[in-house]
Amino acid sequence: MTQFRFITLITSVIAAYSVLIFNIYNLQIKKGLYYSARAQSQYQLAGFLEPHRGTIYFGDKNDNLIPAAINKSYDTIFAVPKEIQDLDKAVENLAPILNIDQAELRKKLSKNNLYEPVVKKADPEQVAKISELKIKGVYVDEQDWRYYPFSSLAAHILGFVGFGEDANKTEGKYGIEKYFNDLLGGQPGAIDGKEITKPAQGTDMALTIDRNIQVEVEDILKKLVKEREADGGTIIIQESKTGKILALANWPDFDPNNYSQSDLGHFINPAVQSIYEPGSVFKVITMAAGLDSGKITPQTSYYVSGVINFSNGKKIQNWDLKAHGTVAMSGILEQSINTGSVFIEGKIGHKDFYNYLNKFGFEDKTNINLPGEVAGNLRNVKNYRADIDFAAASFGQGIAVTPLQLIGAVSAIANNGKLMAPFIIADEEPRVIRQVISPEAARTTTKMMVSAVNKAGAAQIPNYLIAGKTGTAQVPDFKKGGYTKDVINTYAGFAPASDPKFTILVKLDKPAGAPLAGTTVVPAFRDLAQFILNYYNIRPDNLDEKPAEKNS
Repeated sequence: MTQFRFITLITSVIAAYSVLIFNIYNLQIKKGLYYSARAQSQYQLAGFLEPHRGTIYFGDKNDNLIPAAINKSYDTIFAVPKEIQDLDKAVENLAPILNIDQAELRKKLSKNNLYEPVVKKADPEQVAKISELKIKGVYVDEQDWRYYPFSSLAAHILGFVGFGEDANKTEGKYGIEKYFNDLLGGQPGAIDGKEITKPAQGTDMALTIDRNIQVEVEDILKKLVKEREADGGTIIIQESKTGKILALANWPDFDPNNYSQSDLGHFINPAVQSIYEPGSVFKVITMAAGLDSGKITPQTSYYVSGVINFSNGKKIQNWDLKAHGTVAMSGILEQSINTGSVFIEGKIGHKDFYNYLNKFGFEDKTNINLPGEVAGNLRNVKNYRADIDFAAASFGQGIAVTPLQLIGAVSAIANNGKLMAPFIIADEEPRVIRQVISPEAARTTTKMMVSAVNKAGAAQIPNYLIAGKTGTAQVPDFKKGGYTKDVINTYAGFAPASDPKFTILVKLDKPAGAPLAGTTVVPAFRDLAQFILNYYNIRPDNLDEKPAEKNS
C-alpha cells in the first residue's frame, strides 16, 4: 500500500512538472516572438519609455482650468513580422481594412524585426475586423496620443503633435505645442540591458486664453468671413493695461485632431506670421505721434483741399475724393481724412515720424511665446526714398505690420502711452516695454477716437464710451506694382474708454465687392465688445450719454 502511494506521488509530480515544462515551452519558445514583441510594444506604447506629455489648459473669468490639449488612449495595430506565416494572404486581407496600399503594407510586414507599428490610431471597425481575422502576427494594443477636446478651437494657438523625422516619434508642430515642445514633451526613458531609466514627464501649461471669449470670437469671425465672402480674417482681444491675450483666432482654421486633412497653409498663424498694410486705422498712431511731439494740438486746424500733389507726379487723395475745408485735428479721425494725416506727418518730420513708428514697436518682434513670429516692414520710411512714402505711411499704406503689433500699439494709447509686451502663458507677469507717448497725448488721442466713434455711430454701445478707428486698405499688387482693387478691412478699439479693460482688433481679408470697413468689421467689433462688457460685468462709464447723430 505504501509502495502504491509512493508511485502515485511520483507520477503526480512528473505530470505536474510536465505541465510546467509545456507552459514554459509555450511561453518562451512557441509564443516567444509574440511576447517579446508585446513586451517591446508595452515599453513603447504604455509609457515606460515615452514621457507623458503635459496638458495645456485654457482659462475663464473665474480662473478655472479647462483642458485644451490632453493625452487620450487609442487602439493601435502592430505586427510581429516573424510570426506571419502567409504574407500574401495577410496583405490581401489587411490592406482594405487598414486603408493601406498593398505594396506599402507588404514592406511593413516583411521587415526583420519583432515590432512594427501598422496603424497608430485605429477606429473601432478596424479593430473589430482585425480581431475577427485572427491573423497570427497581427495584434491590437493601446497607446496614448494627443487629443484636442474642442477640435479646431484656438488651433493656431495650440498647434498639434505630429511625427518628426523619426516616423515612430512625435513632436510639437506649430503653436504652443511646438514653441514649448521640450517642456511639454519631457524626456524619454531608456533601456540599457536590464536597466530601465524612467522618463521625465512633461510639464502642464495654462494659457491666458479665455475659452468663453475664444468661442465667441471664432463664431463671429467665421460668420463674418462667410457672409462677406472674404479670403480670411483675424481677431485678437487683449487686456489693454497688461498685454494679456484673451483670445486670438484666424480663419481658415484646422482641426488638430485631423491635421492631415487640412492644407499646409492653414497652419500658419497670420496674427503673428503675416504682415499687411493696415490702412486708415493707422491714423491714430500718426495722431498720437503728432500730439506727443508737440507739433500739433487739438486746436490745430488744417485746410483740406482734397488732393496733395508731389514733385514726382504722384498724388494722394482723400478716400471720398472730397475737399472738406478747414477742420480741427479731431476731424481728421472723425472723417478719416488722408490728406490730414499727411499734414500731421509733415509737421512731425520724416525722421521723427519713423522714430515714433519704431517706438510703437512696428519694426520689432513682440517676442510672444508663439513660433514663427515676424516683424513689421518699415523699409519705405527707414530708408528715405521719397516724400510720398512718408505721406502714404501716415495713413497706413506702404508699410506693413502684424495684427499683433497693431493691437499692441492701440493698447499703448489705451494704457496712457505704455507699450506692454503681449503674453499668452498664464503665469507670466505683465512687462512694460517702454513709454511710447506721454499720458496726456494718449488721453487726447483717446478722446478723438471716442469722438470718431460717436460721429460714425456704428460701434457705439449704450452707456459706454468706445474708442476706435476703421481702416480700409488697398491690397498691393506684388506682380505689377501699385495696388489691386481688393481691400483689407480693419477695426481697432478699446472700452470702456475712460478706464480701458480690453482692446479688440478685427481684420477681414479681401471681402467681396471691396466694401468699407464700417459695414463689415465694425459691427463685429461692436458685438464682441458688448459680449465682453456683459461677460465681465463691466460698469458703464457714460450713464449721461445722449443719443448721437449717426453718420453713414
